[in-house]
Amino acid sequence: MPTAADARAKRLTLLACILGSTIVMVDGSVVGVALPHISADLGGGLAGQQWTNNAYLVTLGALLMVAGSLGDVYGARRLFLIGVAGFGATSVLCALAPTIEALVVGRALQGASGALLTPAALAVIVATFDEDERSRAIGSWTAWGGIGAAVGPLVGGWLVDVAGWEWVFLVNVPLVLVTLALVARVVPASAGHRDRRLDLTGATLCALGLAAMTFGLIQQPLDGWGSPLVLGPLVGGAAVFGAFLAHEARTPDPMLPLGLFRRRNFAAGNVETLLVYAALALLFFYLTIYLQQIARFTALEAGLASVPVTIVMLALAGRFGALADRIGPRLPMAVGPTICGIGLLGLLRVDADASFVADVLPAMVVFGLGLAIVVAPLTAAVLADADAHNAGTASGVNNAVARVAGLVGIAAVGVVVASSFAGGVESRLRDAGVPEPVVASVAATAEREVLRRPDVTGMARAQDVERAAVEASTDAYRIAMGVAAGLMLLGGLVGALGIRNPRRELHAGGCAGGQITAPPEEAAVVA
Repeated sequence: MPTAADARAKRLTLLACILGSTIVMVDGSVVGVALPHISADLGGGLAGQQWTNNAYLVTLGALLMVAGSLGDVYGARRLFLIGVAGFGATSVLCALAPTIEALVVGRALQGASGALLTPAALAVIVATFDEDERSRAIGSWTAWGGIGAAVGPLVGGWLVDVAGWEWVFLVNVPLVLVTLALVARVVPASAGHRDRRLDLTGATLCALGLAAMTFGLIQQPLDGWGSPLVLGPLVGGAAVFGAFLAHEARTPDPMLPLGLFRRRNFAAGNVETLLVYAALALLFFYLTIYLQQIARFTALEAGLASVPVTIVMLALAGRFGALADRIGPRLPMAVGPTICGIGLLGLLRVDADASFVADVLPAMVVFGLGLAIVVAPLTAAVLADADAHNAGTASGVNNAVARVAGLVGIAAVGVVVASSFAGGVESRLRDAGVPEPVVASVAATAEREVLRRPDVTGMARAQDVERAAVEASTDAYRIAMGVAAGLMLLGGLVGALGIRNPRRELHAGGCAGGQITAPPEEAAVVA
């Protein structure tokens, strides 16, 4: 019979895991509201904002698939400590970054730390709690991750408004110190299995390939398709990523078992994951920037935009997961993304004079409803199509696909957004009869002014220049929302045509947060 001391140790262990994972969740949701202020302080324009977001996603997505195996080799407690300490140290590096380039490096290191700590936290919970206690503990861990995602933009927006963008990183430090103290005190050391092989070659090839292709896409609006700085990384990155796939096909212990993609629900579910999570990333990246830089919302007001989605998710995702258990995942996976797409189309009404209550809130509630319908059955269908012995690997792959989706979506759509803005602002200036030297001057800095009101102090035809930039930015923003809506609608089509009832029972109610809040329990299963 467990003693009171055992019960207390378990509670404190769960608290440590919640705190450790929450800093990752909060940091992922909070940085978006700080991007306009980071750009204003450190420069870099839209490309700098993209890299601040994407550097984190490159390392997080590439390392998530191998991080669980690292815990098996070196012990979950040790990896959790390394991940938490690394996240704290890299948070300080980000806060002290003197240039946008230094911040991007810090964000990449932060993503690597997050990749280590998230699966390790889940593995610690699984090792600490008995089977009859485990579901409740994991449910609490996941729920608090969702709460962190909801509160993060509000706290971050407030910190940015009153103290500066640096504090969205520095706020992690006290949480990290408390977590480290708890782990050192109550979490027992766990033995690793040094004979387990790690696919570090695969992880390296995956990270390098994704990073190179992302660099090429982000650099394209600045240098054009013919530049060696664009073509070289795109071609080289594609070749490296191809080498990654070839390596995974022949290595005996791949981090990405390609054979899983021969299973219908696993393949279709991951395609839908790619589409849905790319659209989700596009929504929050471009909406948050537009609301602050064009519609003149404060960081706190922009942070409010994500709250309706999270509240609807917390209230309804579990219920829709239970419904999917009864009727199967196919219908929710078709209907959910379609409703999300309708919500995104509603955001096309947003302009420079947008009202949160009239223009943003209704669309975000509709979007949140669709997301609550789809995320649990989407994750459950992917995991149910794997065998019990490789469910952990399947969950890691699905989680990585969700992160990489945001990376690819933001980088690729950024090319279209920047091109739309540059062409739109020039055509509007010429239509307004603005002298060609002024048009040329504005065009020369267009890549740094996307989705931003330009500084027109002392500029000839200042009102015309600002109006053209605002209107072109609005068109560019609407392109991003239109692409996101199209991805969601396509995701619904994939769900309708590609998904069948799973051959292995797995309760969607246990994946209520999908891959948004935290990996499901299967991520801790040792293959």
